[in-house]
Amino acid sequence: MVKTFQAYLPPTNRTYSCVHCRAHLASHDELISKSFQGSQGRAYLFNSVVNVACGQAEERVLLTGLHAVADIYCECCKTPLGWKYEHAFESSQKYKEGKYIIELAHMIKENGWD
Repeated sequence: MVKTFQAYLPPTNRTYSCVHCRAHLASHDELISKSFQGSQGRAYLFNSVVNVACGQAEERVLLTGLHAVADIYCECCKTPLGWKYEHAFESSQKYKEGKYIIELAHMIKENGWD
């Protein structure tokens, strides 16, 4: 049986996919930074993602201060992937608002990474 995702990224783009079900998550073009830390190790910051559902926002103290974040999950297999920055309380962190963190432990690279 073929899995159907809500969104497919163009096959010509280098993409990041869910390691568990291979649903597309983000295009390499949307990558902002590889210098983030998640609860399970390294994480990447993206401008936008696909096939992801958001939980309720809550305030958390992260390494860079207080933020309002919402956990994000793969829409296909429901695996927790990371979080979305809803609000940053410090002015130096405002650039993160509306952006997404996906932990490396939950994604794989596909399409043209050679």
